Amino acid sequence: MTRAKFHCTSVETYSTDLTGPRVYRFQPQYDASIPEDQRYARYTPSGELRITVDNPAVSFEPGRAYYLDFTPADSVERTSSSQGAPQ
Repeated sequence: MTRAKFHCTSVETYSTDLTGPRVYRFQPQYDASIPEDQRYARYTPSGELRITVDNPAVSFEPGRAYYLDFTPADSVERTSSSQGAPQ
C-alpha cells in the first residue's frame, strides 16, 4: 500500500440540493510547520486528484486533509476471493 496526504481544494455541484453529482479536487497537503507534512511532501510533492461522487452519503470538506491509500486491486481481489465472486 502507498499512502499520500492530500487536501480537498474545491467542490463543484451540479444540483441545487447537493444530492446530485459533485466533483472534488485534491492536491498534496503541505504545511511547513507540520513534520508529517514535510515527510509526505518529500515523496508526493505534487499531484492532483479529481473525482466525481454521486453518492449523497459521501462528501469531502474543502480545506480539510485526507489520507489517500493506494492498494493494488489484485491484492484486494485475492483476499476477498475466498468469500466468492462479487454479485
